[in-house]
Amino acid sequence: MADEKTNQEESKWRHRLHEIIFEADTKEGKAFDVALLVFILLSVAVVLIDSIPSVNAKYGYPLFLAEWFFTIIFTIEYILRIFLTKRSSTYIFSFYGIIDLLAIVPTYLSLMVTGSHFLLVIRVFRLLRVFRVLKLARFIKASAVLVLALKNSRHKIIVFLEVILTLVTIMGSLMYLIEGPENGFTSIPRSIYWAIVTITTVGYGDIAPNTVLGQSLASMLMIIGYAIIAVPTGIMSVEIARAGTGNTNTQVCNNCNCSDHADDAKYCKICGENL
Repeated sequence: MADEKTNQEESKWRHRLHEIIFEADTKEGKAFDVALLVFILLSVAVVLIDSIPSVNAKYGYPLFLAEWFFTIIFTIEYILRIFLTKRSSTYIFSFYGIIDLLAIVPTYLSLMVTGSHFLLVIRVFRLLRVFRVLKLARFIKASAVLVLALKNSRHKIIVFLEVILTLVTIMGSLMYLIEGPENGFTSIPRSIYWAIVTITTVGYGDIAPNTVLGQSLASMLMIIGYAIIAVPTGIMSVEIARAGTGNTNTQVCNNCNCSDHADDAKYCKICGENL
């Protein structure tokens, strides 16, 4: 009897913790997601600042400690997510599971490979979790279709800008590793500046890659730039033409990790687990 009560309490505790970490329907869940996003932004900022030689020379050790602090926090979070999912493989091999792992591996890898810690900018991908927070306010019932359409356009454009910022951060970091200071890419922020100038097809020419690999990467970024120019206009046009509708349910099944449920769903549509 005592064992059964203990198991029930443990199950209730795990369900509550799963609700906080994986979902954003509750006040605690939303607060966790917001705190996580703040940590992600701060950790990425540390990596970017650390790549500036003058800052690194003066504040290298505090930045090193800060990076390990964030890595430990994210490692604990990653382990908790595995622990709280009944079928842990569904989370480990999911999109977010892989991104979460990539967000902590570079720090440990830097113990063996010099310079690999700059790949921590991969953490920017984790900002995609902001979707769960935005969904809470995204589809509020409005009295006018136009207002709802504009709200939906705003969030889609924010997501679009997030993707662009992620892309230029990753491309800039790669170019920093490929070209280096000797070719004008003196820091990650300066390399990101080059990526922004390139992807927007502005092309100032003050910084240019000199290696074959760098030029190949630049060519790919130029082509991508042409492909994304029309995206914001398309988003706004579609949303003005029709008011979008969406799902405000952020519940995640703790068995199969499925998160695509209807607002009134009580059971997971994939495995039947009680939500």
